[in-house]
Amino acid sequence: MNMTRALPAVASLVVLAVLAGAGCRRKERPVIAVVPKAQAHVFWQTVHAGAVAAGRELGVDIRWNGPASEIDFSRQISVVDDFINQRVDGIVLAPTHGEALAPVVERAAAEGIPVTIFDSGIQTDKYLSYVSTDNYKGGVLAAERMIQLLPDGGRIAVVGTIPGSVSTTEREKGFQETIAAKAKKIRIVTLQYGMSDRAKSLAVAEDILTAHPKLDALFCSNESGTIGAVQGAKSKDVAGKLKIVGFDSSPTVLEDLAAGYIDSLVVQNPFRMGYLAVETLVRNLRGETPEKRIDTGATLVTASNLQDREIQDLINPPIGKYLK
Repeated sequence: MNMTRALPAVASLVVLAVLAGAGCRRKERPVIAVVPKAQAHVFWQTVHAGAVAAGRELGVDIRWNGPASEIDFSRQISVVDDFINQRVDGIVLAPTHGEALAPVVERAAAEGIPVTIFDSGIQTDKYLSYVSTDNYKGGVLAAERMIQLLPDGGRIAVVGTIPGSVSTTEREKGFQETIAAKAKKIRIVTLQYGMSDRAKSLAVAEDILTAHPKLDALFCSNESGTIGAVQGAKSKDVAGKLKIVGFDSSPTVLEDLAAGYIDSLVVQNPFRMGYLAVETLVRNLRGETPEKRIDTGATLVTASNLQDREIQDLINPPIGKYLK
């Protein structure tokens, strides 16, 4: 045998063996896919940080991907399909639409890939756990604050988010039903959707304020709606006079809260949401049974409690520590 010719072949076999061994080692570390409704908002970045924190502490790899816009249902379905085809060990999903995303979740379950739903509900029971704010209660919390602000009654409007989004629909429902039940002198004159877009929410707020110049207050069911409402109030020269109760936080809305342009915010805990959603799948992989429903809580933030330590911890999660 010609040893000179044999050596390259032997070397190739060694390289293949090393690569195969490395591939096996990679498979020993579970992979959890996290699919948000969108990626740009601070809320989703905070969820991402929480998921990465869980991955580091619990020994799993996190793969993050989602659509650019919260109204792009087809893109989100495609992302989940891709992760199923990659045979990830579990999927964490915030459905953009409760009905549209149900079939792909059922496909994952049929193929033995557990799915934990977070942030917003879905119209199927083929999931491992549901981790989110109790969004109906969040709407109730906002309504109770609005009732305090308008003890003598008044006219209010709602800047909604997206039709079919379970989480924000529940907030809007909780708000509307609480106002109807507890504040007979307060009248909701309209609900219009900002489509989870700041520019669209601004246009909607301006249209509402033009049609209802004597409006007393606005309720906004997400961050982009809140930002649009404040900008609309500024453009109509009623900022600080119009009572605004919003949902979620970001540097922009917190500045407006401190300046008096927003009365209050119902703030979720997206870092905890991302962490616990990943943790449910890790527990499942270990043979444990996580709770079917996990409530991550909501807090009313006002100018008076903004500097409290627990509020500061909530609104300033360690995103930079986990996302480079």
